[in-house]
Amino acid sequence: MILEAAGWCFIATSPLIIGAWIAFGFQPSSKIIGLIMGFGAGALIAAVAYELFPEPSYQHLLSFISLGLGAILFYLGTSLIERRSRGKGTGDANEQTRMGKTIVLGALLDGIPESLVLGMTLAVGGALSIAFFGAVLVSNLPEGIAASAELERGGIPRHNIYALWIFVMLISVISTIVGVMIIQIAPSAEGVNAMAIAGGAVLAMLADSMIPEGFREGGRLTGLIVVLGFAFAAILGVIG
Repeated sequence: MILEAAGWCFIATSPLIIGAWIAFGFQPSSKIIGLIMGFGAGALIAAVAYELFPEPSYQHLLSFISLGLGAILFYLGTSLIERRSRGKGTGDANEQTRMGKTIVLGALLDGIPESLVLGMTLAVGGALSIAFFGAVLVSNLPEGIAASAELERGGIPRHNIYALWIFVMLISVISTIVGVMIIQIAPSAEGVNAMAIAGGAVLAMLADSMIPEGFREGGRLTGLIVVLGFAFAAILGVIG
């Protein structure tokens, strides 16, 4: 079971590496990167609405507290990134590096709870949700492309960027294994609050980075692309 869960998690997070390869190999323009961010933002909004904070969460006060906790964790993480960036001076390269690291942080804070829940779901013999798995795949690819492009423009070597995504994938796989172990120890455990934490972190990341940067780079067309990303992920929800 542990190997199966780890394998599914590896597949779900592999678009982060694939996105980096696309960013490096095709060198998309700033406008394309902005539109990709918009599509990923729309998919993530749908993931939060339908998968990370679904209707049953509204019945539990702790879910709302967890949602806020996720946002606070993201805020603290980005505050640390910003302070370190200020110590390295100002300029476009420094800002692009900060933006890329912010998206990576969002992917990490999103990936840990998602992976925990993935492991818990498989451990109890539940069917893998097409909507949940598809939303993770759809959102990870734009995150991988956008963050990698921003980091490279900020002067970060490609091998370091790949290493960063491998670290995120490794933490996610470990989280999936932990999820399996939690169910083995406490069969009645639920992952609702873990998902809410992920939802809070994702919403904060969207407001802080992906949507503003998407509009700055992609222009007004980004608004339409956000809706397309949302619709695509929502369709997966209907299928699942």
